[in-house]
Amino acid sequence: MDIPATLPFRRAAILLLSAALGTSGVPGAAAVSVKALEAECHIRIHGSHATADCYNGNAQPDRVQLHLRCARWWDPAMDTAPVTVGPATRAHLAQRCWFRIRQAWLTHTPA
Repeated sequence: MDIPATLPFRRAAILLLSAALGTSGVPGAAAVSVKALEAECHIRIHGSHATADCYNGNAQPDRVQLHLRCARWWDPAMDTAPVTVGPATRAHLAQRCWFRIRQAWLTHTPA
């Protein structure tokens, strides 16, 4: 089996190009670096109440917002006000539905 002589040069060119562009050369690496700038949050659901505790260990502030989808059609979806979590700080968000929570999630926006 013959290995083409240009294969090592192509690999080196890709690595040099990715280093110049600031990426790792791996597909999806940009998504990982953006995800790393978000605050780390944990959501807890207990009956009709949901809480989220967030800690931002990054140098950039992050705005977080808790969203709820309630289980019953007559129970409106609820959102908290956005909260800015500064560097090395914590935030606590809480919201509730009248009956039961179907789904809870957080959104992150760079502040």
